[in-house]
This record gives sequence, C-alpha cells and structure tokens, in this order.
Amino acid sequence: MSNPITSAKLRAYQKALIAKQHALEADGAQTKSDRDTVVLDQQSTGRLTRMDALQNQAMAQATEARRQAALVKISQALLRIADGEFGYCGECGEVIEEKRLDFDPAISTCFTCATG
Repeated sequence: MSNPITSAKLRAYQKALIAKQHALEADGAQTKSDRDTVVLDQQSTGRLTRMDALQNQAMAQATEARRQAALVKISQALLRIADGEFGYCGECGEVIEEKRLDFDPAISTCFTCATG
C-alpha cells in the first residue's frame, strides 16, 4: 500500500519531530537541577520551605517523566518515517487522518482506534 502522504509533507513532519525532540532535550537539560535530590539545612530552613522544595522536586520529576514519554513517541515516529510506515495506524493499519498528523506528527493511531 503506497503512502498517501507526499514526500514534501513527510519531510515537514520529520523536521517538526526533530525540532520538538531537540526542544524537549534542551528543556530536560535546563531543568536537571530541579529534579536533583533536595538538600536543605534543617537547622536554618523551616518545615514549610522544605516541604515546598520537595513538592517542586516532585513536580519537576513528573514533568521529566512526561518529557521522556514524549521523546519516546517522537523516536518511534521517526523510525516509522525511516521504515516507510509513517501515517498508518499502529493498531488497524488504516491511514491516519492528515489533520491528526498536522496536530501531532508523533501520533500513532487513527481517530477510530484512539477513541475506541
């Protein structure tokens, strides 16, 4: 089955995916210290300040987990492009609607499969 996506559109999706990948990696590098172990002097730091620091760390770690999941989706989409499988639903094999790919090129399912 030939891919209905033009080569120009495929290159545009690939370029968008790579740009998003680089942006996510840069964000992850910038916020690394926010995810590090919280070290506070308990003699000079109040309980609420410590709790706030731990909450900020937990939020940064959760954000990083979402970032890593997005990077996996992007890597998988780039592999699908390289393998000639991009634009087809990973569940049913039908063509993914172009509007869905325009919204998120890393998407791997058609609307029908995504909505169950």
